[in-house]
Amino acid sequence: MDFAFDARTEELRTELMAFMDEHVRPAEAIAHEQRARLADPWNTPAIVDELKAEARKRGLWNLFLPDAEHGAGLTNLQYAPLAEITGHSPQLAPTALNCAAPDTGNMEVLAQFGTDEQKKRWLEPLLAGEIRSAFAMTEPEVASSDATNIRTRIDRDGDSGDYVINGRKWYISGAMNPDCRIFIVMGKTDPDGADTRRQQSMILVPRDTPGLTVERAMSVYGYEDHYHGGHAEVSFTDVRVPAAHLVGEEGGGFAIAQARLGPGRIHHCMRLIGMAERAIELMCRRAVSRTAFGKPIAQQGVVRNWIADARVTVEQLRLLVLKTAWLMDTVGNRGAHTEIQAIKIATPRAVVDIIDSAVQLHGAGGVSQDYPLAELWAAARTLRLADGPDEVHQRSLARRELKKYL
Repeated sequence: MDFAFDARTEELRTELMAFMDEHVRPAEAIAHEQRARLADPWNTPAIVDELKAEARKRGLWNLFLPDAEHGAGLTNLQYAPLAEITGHSPQLAPTALNCAAPDTGNMEVLAQFGTDEQKKRWLEPLLAGEIRSAFAMTEPEVASSDATNIRTRIDRDGDSGDYVINGRKWYISGAMNPDCRIFIVMGKTDPDGADTRRQQSMILVPRDTPGLTVERAMSVYGYEDHYHGGHAEVSFTDVRVPAAHLVGEEGGGFAIAQARLGPGRIHHCMRLIGMAERAIELMCRRAVSRTAFGKPIAQQGVVRNWIADARVTVEQLRLLVLKTAWLMDTVGNRGAHTEIQAIKIATPRAVVDIIDSAVQLHGAGGVSQDYPLAELWAAARTLRLADGPDEVHQRSLARRELKKYL
């Protein structure tokens, strides 16, 4: 690996850091004030649209998508440091750059597996930031850490050729946003098939399809994650869509999900490192500005230990994430499977601890709405579950290690 950033990455980093300092960070307080005045709390504050316009003007748009036809054409290694920078303001920055989940994963699915008609109808407006989307996989009635447990049915109506969907999903990211126009839904088209990984398919369901009901918003540690469109419980009752809405082929849902989740996992880890950097910055500023027991907090030994350990941890994590990005570029997602699992295990767990130290250093302020730390902690802790819980990745990684000795 070459640890130096190439010229294009360095140029984009410089432009993105300036955008963050000049526009995104000042917008955090403005967005909070604007949201408090919205008639519908799920509407987007006006400042977000202003940030999106500025990002597009600066060429900071769709940076996540390696497909040069639709995105910026960056490699994973080029995008990694940029995603880290957006992690300093994870609520605003990814959305401003049209690089926010779940839209990123959905655009990747459509770009890779969508038909020309699906791309024209849904991918193009998503790439333009004109609409938002949702991804519906997790279910409340089964252990969704095992995707083969999914119960939602996608049945072919032989007379009409349509598919009919019945099931219940929850924690469906993006579903509360009024601009959400399309759901990618995973369900079973062949529930009795011998191969449990060929039972599932993915299908596109427009938001206004009869039978699709957003039942309620789901909070995450009390937060509703408005900027990413929230998380919802959604029911599908005899939802009918044309056969042309199938993504890829029947039975291809599990493979598509794995293709979608690989980049998603590394994107989460990249942003988590930025969140840790924000926590370290807040720790240091707090430590040099407060006095306790007759001397600055920065002189307290335990505080110095927290800061030093946080710096060492972030440097270790960054190297592992960059190695993973490099492997994804050079040998593909399958070849980087072990490293993708390793960063997904290590990064959220370590970043939770770093943010927790920052909360502790801020005292009551750390758990309040006056600092971003409580919300950062909630987001980082949730990522120990999202895109596969720690234990699933540990199980798979250990199996690969043991296989060498069997």
